[in-house]
Amino acid sequence: MGRGSGFGKVILFGEHFVVHGVPGIVSAIDSTVDAEVKNTGEEIIIEDEREGTKDYTRKKRTQQKESIERILEKMGIDPKTASLRIWLGGNLPAFSGIGASAASSVAIAKATAEEFKMELSDEKINEIAYEAEKAYAGTPSGIDNTAATYGGLIWFKRNLSGGPNTIEKMTIKEPVEIIIGNTRIVADTKEMVAKVAAKKKNNPEKYTPLFEQAEDLAFIARKALEEFDLRRVGKIMNENHRLLQEIDVSCEKLDYLVNLAREEGAFGAKLTGGGGGGCMVALTPSKELQEAVATTMEKKGFEVLRTKIGVQKI
Repeated sequence: MGRGSGFGKVILFGEHFVVHGVPGIVSAIDSTVDAEVKNTGEEIIIEDEREGTKDYTRKKRTQQKESIERILEKMGIDPKTASLRIWLGGNLPAFSGIGASAASSVAIAKATAEEFKMELSDEKINEIAYEAEKAYAGTPSGIDNTAATYGGLIWFKRNLSGGPNTIEKMTIKEPVEIIIGNTRIVADTKEMVAKVAAKKKNNPEKYTPLFEQAEDLAFIARKALEEFDLRRVGKIMNENHRLLQEIDVSCEKLDYLVNLAREEGAFGAKLTGGGGGGCMVALTPSKELQEAVATTMEKKGFEVLRTKIGVQKI
């Protein structure tokens, strides 16, 4: 039996903008999807035991099936004749917006490689997971699977010409507590990415300046993170959320949670991931602040993940 794990992630700066070549900053979190793969001689059986949003796995089932087929094809295994039992678990809940699909793709690829005795580099695993992400995101930026594979804090820039993406490891003084609040709305990343692309194409006068602002914010945020100026990081997160509102990927529940986190003392808060639902992230350095913000959200009936950014490779 082969085993593998992939990190969940939180995009701190640049979601949607990274699809169009704007730099972004992503961090792995200390929660993972774990996978086991066994060559059984039967059909492909998926046992998904992850906890999370009700109906997430049901609504993503078709995309999940396609992603596994893409993984197997990329690894030289014919999905039409493959006979595998694939189990998914771990402590990363199946929420929209925290890289659950990318983490599962990395975990499945690693477990499959181990079961079939393939010696694959992290770079190759990342390529396989990127192919799998096409099932969920249509034209993925590559940022989710990169964080799921390598861990840590990453400066990411998509190469729009088809060459290698820019992937630079960043370092911060120490891991930092955050909370991730879930709207319970299962978002369709593929649909949201397509919507933004269409609006950018049809209304360049509005969207071009917003994308330029997002690029400026990414560089300012990188400096603030490396200097460990968390108050400044929080302010930039707030500004990034405003830009995401401007490109129409936030929603009422996301804005509510973002505002609630700020009111409870979070240094900054914004949506994370594809938007349209899914999750938001709040910067809450210290366990005390993290718990205070998380408890308030839970009392309002929302699911919350207490985790950290800047965690290193498994």
